[in-house]
Amino acid sequence: MVKRIVKMTFQEDQCDAFLALFDEYKHQIRKSPGCVSLKLLRAHHPSNVFFTYSTWEDPANLEDYRQSTVFSEVWPRTKALFATPAEAWTTDVLHDL
Repeated sequence: MVKRIVKMTFQEDQCDAFLALFDEYKHQIRKSPGCVSLKLLRAHHPSNVFFTYSTWEDPANLEDYRQSTVFSEVWPRTKALFATPAEAWTTDVLHDL
């Protein structure tokens, strides 16, 4: 299993647009082969910072999603709302307590 963490900082007036976009695509993303879970987190402060936290069966599943039609639709629309470039990490689970 791998965890993917993506930090996104949005223009302050674009947070609602991002939430609507996420709501539009969340089920399609979650149904991607190998996607075990998908969570959206929001920072308390500053409130225009969001994180996606997803679990994938293996790195190949994550890469397949990143090459998918769904990703090619949602990511450019998401990026257009950013205040700063996204940061992303793919991590291995060492302990799951």
